[in-house]
Amino acid sequence: MTIRRCRPLQSGVEADTGPSIRVIALAIMISLALAPPSLTAESLDLAYMRGGGLTVGYEKPLKKVAEEVLVVYPRLKSDLEKTFGWRLNFEPTVLLIKDPETFLKMAGNSIFAAFAVPGRNLVVIDNSKMKTHPLTLDVTLRHELSHLMLHNYIRSGSLPKWLDEGVSQWVSGGIAEIVTDTRRSPLKEAALSGGFIPLRDLTRSFPEGKRAVVLAYEEGKSIVEYIDSNYGGDAVIRLLDSLRHGDTIDEAAREVLGAPLDVVEREWHEDLRRRTTWLTYLSNSLYEILFFLAALITFIGFIRLLMKKRAYRDEDDEE
Repeated sequence: MTIRRCRPLQSGVEADTGPSIRVIALAIMISLALAPPSLTAESLDLAYMRGGGLTVGYEKPLKKVAEEVLVVYPRLKSDLEKTFGWRLNFEPTVLLIKDPETFLKMAGNSIFAAFAVPGRNLVVIDNSKMKTHPLTLDVTLRHELSHLMLHNYIRSGSLPKWLDEGVSQWVSGGIAEIVTDTRRSPLKEAALSGGFIPLRDLTRSFPEGKRAVVLAYEEGKSIVEYIDSNYGGDAVIRLLDSLRHGDTIDEAAREVLGAPLDVVEREWHEDLRRRTTWLTYLSNSLYEILFFLAALITFIGFIRLLMKKRAYRDEDDEE
């Protein structure tokens, strides 16, 4: 790890006195400026560290966090290379943002805690959300680096959004890059009602609206785990390798899974329905049910008390 002293540039970005870091800092700011409006950083006062094939840009109060990123990166890089069987042969840049409002301007949605920009090998993390269970810096960074790895080896047009997000959650221990109530599961509700989002509708993008976004993430995670459990331990990686070599997702499914994708999707839905019953759904919502019943009992008690008071008042009036 190499940590160098920084000095301010005229742009308000701090960079190493060496030319390489200065070029990287300028490239990052240009990338953000040329990105869609949701990625525009209006005012970022950043310093930079570089080491082990990684550049970290950070707002100054996050220096220790930046140092932590440089420490954990070699292990994460090694783990990802073992998982995918591919080399992480590019140099990522990680931006650590301290202010949630600044991050919101870049991400465009408060539900997100981090995002990746594959074409620029860039990861942006809202550090304020890194202690929001179950998000941690380690798993979030692993998740976003998975996105970069996938897009560096598979053309974007060949990589469905649901698979991109599903694999990244699978690699990061089932954890997504979104902040949500882990006690509620739109996927279980969809299994009971049949309200799944078809995978074909999750090929290019995810829907808007918090519940729909969470359901899309849960579907991606669930079907990747289903493929991993039912088609062999290396099925997910073989599916990705097929896409890497130019196959479409339908061709890859036929070759690796031995069935068209729509058949696999239907079997996955049936498996979810078998494992999701009203009893299991209600048991997962036990806290909310008990809270509702307690509120209902309190309300009934209050009404009965009012009725008793009125009855006493009527008796007094009669006397």
